[in-house]
Amino acid sequence: MAFEPPRRLVRALGETAPEGDDWLEKLPELAREAVERRELTVERVQLPGGRSSLVVLVRRADGTPAVLKLAPPRARPQSERVALAHWGGRGAVHLLEPVSEGSEGAEGVLLLERLHPDVSVRTLPEAKALLEAAGTLRRLWVDPPEGHVFETVAERTGRQAKAMRAGADAAPEVAPLVDAALSAREELLDSPPEHRLLHGTFRQSKVLSGDRMPWLAVGPDPVVGEHAFDLARLVRDRVEDLIAQPSGATTTRRRVRRLAESLEVDRDRLRGWTLFRAVESGVRARRVGRERDAELLLEFASWL
Repeated sequence: MAFEPPRRLVRALGETAPEGDDWLEKLPELAREAVERRELTVERVQLPGGRSSLVVLVRRADGTPAVLKLAPPRARPQSERVALAHWGGRGAVHLLEPVSEGSEGAEGVLLLERLHPDVSVRTLPEAKALLEAAGTLRRLWVDPPEGHVFETVAERTGRQAKAMRAGADAAPEVAPLVDAALSAREELLDSPPEHRLLHGTFRQSKVLSGDRMPWLAVGPDPVVGEHAFDLARLVRDRVEDLIAQPSGATTTRRRVRRLAESLEVDRDRLRGWTLFRAVESGVRARRVGRERDAELLLEFASWL
């Protein structure tokens, strides 16, 4: 079978590829090797797929359905592997291969439990989707493994802050929002209330229907920090719908309040991290030429 990378993956990785990165060119051969080594039967490549990995629906030698995921090193697949092993299927997809030093995870290959890839909580009505997503996220908030090497929120947002400052220098009109977001970050990092293992990139589309449990999280980019940082990305889900509403700003502030109350997170801390993450995403979208996304995200951020 030809493992042609989906257009969505090619476009997304092309926006962030460092010079000389040839992972996409190697991907078809990497996929063939991974399938042969595990004696898998390929059903199909999942389309449109994700923005950071190739997802292939497969069956194991005993006929069990599974998912083969291949991701480039910059997507931190080994961190995903270790986090999934630590969660052990509680709130997240099961890892079907053990974690070991020098394992396939270092090459960006993960074999996972098969969920229903076309059914996420985003298919539910908005209020129900937020409720189910929040309940799933709560199960993931555990103490990180002893001696972990996960990136911290301070480290990740520190890298992002540098790019945001550069973006503000290049586009002065966004400077006030960037300044507000960076100030919020500094205050939030001064006294974080907890240091827990977080999903890192949680949103409704990252919660899929399963047979073992109704809803399970997939695709973490794990990080260690406070709950509000993880919840912040969920606040802006369906941002295009929020922007289209005459009462979008009011709805956004109400969503912050409800999510903070339901997951016992400080409302001001959730608002602060929501602001930072929205501005960071907006500046990044503008940097790679996704002007429409940038406009939506920065308008959303202005409401906070």
